[in-house]
Amino acid sequence: MAVERHNLRAAMSGVSTLFLLNGVVAEEFTQAVIALNVAREVGIERIVYLSVIHSDVYVNVPHFAGKFGVERMIEAMGLHATILRPAYFMDNEITVKDVVTGYGIYPMPIGDKGLAMIDARDVGEVAAIELIRREQAPQPLPTTYINLVGPDTLTGADAAAIWSDVLGREIAFPGNDTAGFEQNLRAFMPSWMAYDMRQMAERFQSDGMIPEAGDVDRLTALLGRPLRTYRDHVAQIVG
Repeated sequence: MAVERHNLRAAMSGVSTLFLLNGVVAEEFTQAVIALNVAREVGIERIVYLSVIHSDVYVNVPHFAGKFGVERMIEAMGLHATILRPAYFMDNEITVKDVVTGYGIYPMPIGDKGLAMIDARDVGEVAAIELIRREQAPQPLPTTYINLVGPDTLTGADAAAIWSDVLGREIAFPGNDTAGFEQNLRAFMPSWMAYDMRQMAERFQSDGMIPEAGDVDRLTALLGRPLRTYRDHVAQIVG
């Protein structure tokens, strides 16, 4: 860890504004805390942190709980940051495209509350806007939170219906089997991560990912254009 801190310190030397995105790994929380500590040591006062929507609600989901802890650190230590809180990425659907097209089912157990799915390109553009805004400000700006959501809040049945429309054939939504979901994920990811994803899916079902009033309007104004839609995203990935 001492070597990592040394490498981070060298990488951050001379940096004025930091974008912090931590991968979903077992030590994600520790990595984020160390990165912010080092940023503070070298004098970085302008930060954009990629958290997650409802980090304070999905408290039993490991990678959400870790991000919530990082948000608390930013607040308690008086760091100057934009905390971006994205909902479910539309881009996750690339991983299920073959199942949808090959088996005629939409397999993600995302529930019936609805997820305000967002295109990762919109996430990246908002992050860039915030980085530039902080970088160009004469003084470090106060901490602010932005929910990153898409224009539509979609259930599993809604997603299946959109796939059906785009493909021109019936795509079914078989339901919300989170145990089977975890089992399938174990085939290509570590067991701890598959468990984490199952817990997330169960919170999709109990809580959804619902925007707050004004979120969509705020993002539309920030981007100067409409948010990308799930229908357009699906049409793009099926080619």
